[in-house]
Amino acid sequence: MTMLPFPLDFHERAKALGSSTLYEAAHLPCAVDSAIRPLFDGAFIAAPAYPLECSPGDNLGLHLAMERVPRGSVLVVGTGAFIAGYWGEVLTVAAEAAGVVGLVIDGGVRDVAAIKKRQFPVFTRAISVKGTVKASAPSVGQPFNFNGAWVAQGDLVVADDDGVIIVPKAEVARTLAEGEARAYKETQMMQALSDGRSTLELMNLAHWRTRG
Repeated sequence: MTMLPFPLDFHERAKALGSSTLYEAAHLPCAVDSAIRPLFDGAFIAAPAYPLECSPGDNLGLHLAMERVPRGSVLVVGTGAFIAGYWGEVLTVAAEAAGVVGLVIDGGVRDVAAIKKRQFPVFTRAISVKGTVKASAPSVGQPFNFNGAWVAQGDLVVADDDGVIIVPKAEVARTLAEGEARAYKETQMMQALSDGRSTLELMNLAHWRTRG
């Protein structure tokens, strides 16, 4: 069993907070390019990362990862944003058998109907029918900069309808705690708004009323 460096209830806490609140709480450059979107509405991932890089149009690294990835991980796959169908139904079935809980990739997937039917959470830059070769694997399990956020094995990936963030494993417990404090304050603010107070007042912006 893989020992996590963050709380055992991280999945439920991350899902309750969501990627946007956790991004604000992290105070880190941990947001991934917003062009990487969920394959279907409601897809959600909160899991330790297993990073790998594929050569453009080459998905050998994904096949190698299936024999190395710790169960309960999400694959974070860099392709240099080269669009092709690196992932489809076959790899989805293989991933489920290997205990992989999701995929974040910047290079494209296919077999969309089959993936949706299995409800396997995928976040991708594109959908592409183009096939791939199997000739090289630049890195499997090694850290790299994934579309704006550094990713290393064991970092926490949170992905939902708002986007994808990657929180360094050493910062996860703090980020969750600060996220919950932030969410509590927002709950209080929304109650005050319902009672008729304004955002200008609650956010100390009332002085702007006399400007502009």
